[in-house]
Amino acid sequence: MNAHAQQPAYNVVKSSSAGAMQPQTFDSPEEERLYRKQRLTAAFRLFGKFGFDEGAAGHITVRDPEYPDHFWVNPFGISFKQITTSQLLRVDSKGDIVEGQGLLNGAAFAIHSKLHEARPDVMAAAHAHSVYGKSWSSLGRKLDPLTQDACAFYDDHGLFDDFTGVVLDEREGERIAQALGDNKACVLQNHGLLTVGGSVDSATWWFITMERTCQAQLLAEAAGKPRLIRPDIARITYDSVGTEQAGWFSFQPLFNVIVAEQPDMFD
Repeated sequence: MNAHAQQPAYNVVKSSSAGAMQPQTFDSPEEERLYRKQRLTAAFRLFGKFGFDEGAAGHITVRDPEYPDHFWVNPFGISFKQITTSQLLRVDSKGDIVEGQGLLNGAAFAIHSKLHEARPDVMAAAHAHSVYGKSWSSLGRKLDPLTQDACAFYDDHGLFDDFTGVVLDEREGERIAQALGDNKACVLQNHGLLTVGGSVDSATWWFITMERTCQAQLLAEAAGKPRLIRPDIARITYDSVGTEQAGWFSFQPLFNVIVAEQPDMFD
């Protein structure tokens, strides 16, 4: 199917009577599945565009709308820069591929299966070995409220501080899910960043802005002693930039740009 034929599925941002952008609603699970898969494909292309790929490492998942214990994920060994919608895999709770062809990343299943199981509110989760995220993770610290953007994670990210190698054991996935808790993100020490959201849009945006927040703090600390935002102001700022709606909305311009630049992704 060509990109033009699928346009009604992916051009899903609409305005309410008040003029605010709102997520799409759907008439069938099939329509919603296509929507989620296309957003997931766009998320991978954005990760490729921003240089978040590191060989075969990294994965983003989205829960299936009809089978909530299944999720869609990228096939192992396919570049973020080249992934298409038709290549995505649907995986069940036992790690079996029930739709699609390709290899399943064992680490992706070990981490994401336990995240989706522990957090029914989470629709999507993202993890990659981005340069600034993995650099910051080596410090074994949470991020500080140094900037307005950093306040999106104020009191809303965890720290998994026990790196034991490549995550292939599902028990390790359970421990990561525990470290994440009810938060939107987690720093995986000596590993990288992990973000989740109520949509592919928000989970992807949280990863992108968290990576940049790590970059900003690394630069600030290299230059001197940064001045932190006061806790009361950080909490107020969080209410503007750290909500699910804010994350979803912030993704929309990026989605529109990547669709215009790379329409081949929706094959």
